[in-house]
Amino acid sequence: MLRGVRLTKVAASLLALAAATAAAAQPADKPASAPADPFDDAAFEAELPPLDQTAAPAAPSAPVSDASAPLATTPATAVPTPAAAEVDPELTQPLPSIGSFDTTPPPATAADADEKLPEVRYRLTLTGLKEIGLEGRFRELSVLEEDGKKAANSAQIGARAEEDEQLAIRLMTSEGYYDAIATAAVDPLPDAKGLVGVTITATPGKRYKLGEVAITGTAPDPARIARDALALKTGDPIVAAEIEGAEARVSLRMPEQGYPFVTIGERDIVLDDADYTGDYTLPVDTGPKARYRGYRVEGDPVFDADHIALLSRFDPGEVYDSREVDDLRQALIATSLLSTVSVEPVKTGQVLPDGSEEVDLLVRQAKGPWRSLAGSAGYGTGEGIKLMGSWTHRNLFPTEGALSVAAVAGTLEQSLGVDFRRSNAGQRDRTFRLGGAIARQNFDAYNARTFNLSASLSRQSTPIWQKKWTWSVGAELIATSERGAALSDGSQPRDTYLIAALPLQIGYDSSDSLLDPTRGYRLTARISPEASLQGGFSGYGRMLLEGSTYYPVSESIVLAGRARVGSILGAGRTNIAPSRRFYSGGGGSVRGFGFQELGPKDFNNDPIGGRSLTEFALEARYRFGNFGIVPFFDAGRVGTGSTPSLSGMRYGAGIGGRYYTNFGPMRVDIATPINRQPGESKIALYISIGQAF
Repeated sequence: MLRGVRLTKVAASLLALAAATAAAAQPADKPASAPADPFDDAAFEAELPPLDQTAAPAAPSAPVSDASAPLATTPATAVPTPAAAEVDPELTQPLPSIGSFDTTPPPATAADADEKLPEVRYRLTLTGLKEIGLEGRFRELSVLEEDGKKAANSAQIGARAEEDEQLAIRLMTSEGYYDAIATAAVDPLPDAKGLVGVTITATPGKRYKLGEVAITGTAPDPARIARDALALKTGDPIVAAEIEGAEARVSLRMPEQGYPFVTIGERDIVLDDADYTGDYTLPVDTGPKARYRGYRVEGDPVFDADHIALLSRFDPGEVYDSREVDDLRQALIATSLLSTVSVEPVKTGQVLPDGSEEVDLLVRQAKGPWRSLAGSAGYGTGEGIKLMGSWTHRNLFPTEGALSVAAVAGTLEQSLGVDFRRSNAGQRDRTFRLGGAIARQNFDAYNARTFNLSASLSRQSTPIWQKKWTWSVGAELIATSERGAALSDGSQPRDTYLIAALPLQIGYDSSDSLLDPTRGYRLTARISPEASLQGGFSGYGRMLLEGSTYYPVSESIVLAGRARVGSILGAGRTNIAPSRRFYSGGGGSVRGFGFQELGPKDFNNDPIGGRSLTEFALEARYRFGNFGIVPFFDAGRVGTGSTPSLSGMRYGAGIGGRYYTNFGPMRVDIATPINRQPGESKIALYISIGQAF
């Protein structure tokens, strides 16, 4: 339109120019007729005074001090001569630079602040969604439900209503209501001043159901596997989430059944509004069926193909299973020698007589840190302060041959140990360990200076790789000089013991965490046949059975219980080194008592240990965020005989605090013994990492 106007004006100018040209071209004796001038009024001109009689405006005069003096005037017939203008000196000065100006804005005042407009509140009413089970999901996603049902103005409410209208349609469509419609209405509420009513009305219509379900693009056998994994049936409602979940199952199940190169095409659902059904078709290209052949390594390899084969749970020629490949990747991670690792199948092009194809596993590795320093600290009544530190080189003797040096510095215990450990020794999850240590212990129960050599072959859990079944077989040689219980005359003679032991252990763990279990149970049995040489030969067996269980009452409360019984058979208490007897009391035993405090005492009221043990514990673990509160009740007994008993049980109760970190909970427990006896602690404090059991 604007361009058209401009063209019209140009055309008018051209016409005027043409008319002027034509008038100039006419002869002088033929004057051109001019158009009448609307401003040519002779009567109006006659009324105007002559120009030579019009006075000029008065020139400005210099200011005078007397405000009452008359102003100077100039005769009407005189033309004044303009005087030279006086120049202000300030105008001749150079302008100041821009940088010299203060650009800080003045402080805002209450008068300058914009007055906050009142918010508009509204009430949302839904109809039609509750009946089909979508009202809850709608309210979770609704923009009208945000900001406390208030908006800046009515236009914002209208925009939110339009968006929620489309949300209602999307939700109904995702549940198979393809003819669904929704409307939004925004109106003032007559019975509520200043409140706006928003109504979302949903009409879902008829729900569509699956008609024919078909898998295309593959051979009958893999098509059957894909169809079983899809698990969609004729007559099921067409629900978007269930359709997507079914397709994800196909992508997951096919690699588990030998088809690692499967690709899922784009689904096709043809709706029929006559009978409200939709025929579903999914194209699937499964690729060849695969069998394992060998391994390839890339990156910064720590493990060669032979060691990777040792970690795998499958053999060449077996049908490919993605679960076994994931298990191999987890085993590589559990070595703690890699920073990153991936395992993926690659085609070899070698087709076997049955039509399957051999695949290699490509293992990409990146070397991680092999050396580490670790430390921890704890405190327990009767144990005092204990600081523990270790240095480890996890691959000093390839492959997976680790050397560790560990030290303990405490008020009552000091030790230094060296440990060699080879993980996955000839077989996955099997660990060979050889170690030696010297220690000094100065507890109320005994004072010992010990040298220990030990070797074991085991299958144990780690925080990265928690196992159901664990076991250990080993051997120990111990030379120890110990001073135990006080005799009737108050003396505490020191005896030297030479001990040989064959400790055996088996355990089962169904809990969901090694450091902070919330469900499941654990069982552990230990037996150690031992021979002691001290003045004479003594043979005996130490046996210990322990179980714990964990039951979640709610998302934040877990009930935990533990029971432990032990027995030493075959020798009297005096023929058993004090450090090899059973004791009870402390942070990992019966809280409320000091370390090893519970049980029979000597003439100095110090514990002497026993040949039988019975313990129970019950906790209620309440967690909120990264913190927790744990009330607990413990019970225990140490007997001089070899048969565990409930007679003479002692009890302790208390409460603990937990701070949960990414490696486990930090624990602080405070407890007191019930029916405290003379010499026993009134209050016992325990600080450590991990739950009590």
